[in-house]
Amino acid sequence: MSVKPVDPWNTCLNTSLEQEDPEIFSIVENEKLRQWSGLELIASENFTSQAVIEANGTPLTNKYSEGLPGARYYGGNEFIDELERLCQKRALEAFGLNPEVWGVNVQPYSGSTANFAALTALIKPQDRLMGLDLPSGGHLTHGYQTQKKKISSSSIYFTSMPYQVDPTTGLIDYKRLEENAALFRPQLLICGASAYPAEWEYDTLRKIADQHSAYLMCDMAHISGLIAGNEALSPFEFCDIVTTTTHKTLRGPRAGLIFFRRDKGDDLENRVNQAVFPSCQGGPHNNTIAAIAVALKQAASPEFKQYAKQVRANALALAKALSNYGYKLATGTTVNHLILWDLKPQKLTGSKLERICDMVNITINKNSIAGDKSAVTPGGVRLGSSALTSRSLKEEDFVKIAEFLHRTVQIALAVQEKSGSKLMKDFVAALQGNEEIAQLRKEVIEFARSFPMPGFDPTKIKATVAI
Repeated sequence: MSVKPVDPWNTCLNTSLEQEDPEIFSIVENEKLRQWSGLELIASENFTSQAVIEANGTPLTNKYSEGLPGARYYGGNEFIDELERLCQKRALEAFGLNPEVWGVNVQPYSGSTANFAALTALIKPQDRLMGLDLPSGGHLTHGYQTQKKKISSSSIYFTSMPYQVDPTTGLIDYKRLEENAALFRPQLLICGASAYPAEWEYDTLRKIADQHSAYLMCDMAHISGLIAGNEALSPFEFCDIVTTTTHKTLRGPRAGLIFFRRDKGDDLENRVNQAVFPSCQGGPHNNTIAAIAVALKQAASPEFKQYAKQVRANALALAKALSNYGYKLATGTTVNHLILWDLKPQKLTGSKLERICDMVNITINKNSIAGDKSAVTPGGVRLGSSALTSRSLKEEDFVKIAEFLHRTVQIALAVQEKSGSKLMKDFVAALQGNEEIAQLRKEVIEFARSFPMPGFDPTKIKATVAI
């Protein structure tokens, strides 16, 4: 049968991004060039596969599907139901979970919304929770607050008391946690972190939670890919609920998952599903769920297990190389994908190193170290190996990266001394025209562009900027 032509006022619906909106197309192409030309060391970022990107850009985005498979508030969802059920099945398979014991909600828009929905399901407003403190490597959504202000909604709507790491070892002080829990009597204990380079004692946390008839929740966002790849301990044996993002070590699109136990008789399945929708969000992003499903299929493959193994090996190689330069690392090493680098011995803030690294095309993020007073000018940086492992870098390449980082520190210290001030504005002013920065940037770009780029062909980039 013939198809009628598009109405003149609707022609934009069938034109490409390049044709329809050159400005946005240019921004996308410039970002592609930036990604290919730099060293991505932010521990919470990764590069997805082309298949994930394609799934995320499908007409599935057109469909509204509030509710759950088989129980939607809109018609026309037969294929969306099939998609969501497949994604649920793959999520359980990726982590080796028995569907009679565990279920999963794949609709959360992000890790933060997944966490708040989990809190909504587990406890009531003003109930007590304990999570790892942000300066100790915890996450904002685990109840973070300062002395003067409740920062996260998890501290605004619930009563929060943090636990911390030992400032000497960098490891969680489980004894002090147990003592504080005996006084605070939490209804919920949260484990998981955004900057903790050590393993978790899930059995100890379960014991502490049981002492107060509390739920135990794990936010495995950072290490979920390592858990799927059997390169990190699994929290599922000990926890009631497990949440994760899908875009970090799991290498999927930007979204979240909530796993819940089905075998405890407290109706966690309905409570979680109700908390996600309608309590905390509306219709799911079906295109993103498709991309999650693609990533989960990849995560269940033998090749992904090799990837996870290499992620850890690369992080350890970077940690050893930095230690050999005499730098201090939280916990002294790493057992996962990230490194917490303490710059206080160098009298250099993480914000200054982040700024100078940006100038040489190395992307890192400033990060609090135990004992820091300010998250704006923290005493360290966080480094991760996941993204560059996706670009096929190996241990010897991360040793080279450690050399680049060492050189940035030496430049930063010299510039800081030259500026005669510890203020960021004076530091930035003193950076201008620095020939060492220009030379290092040139070397970094040449090094970065010698590796492949997942998700797109770097030889076909139509950038409008020079990097």
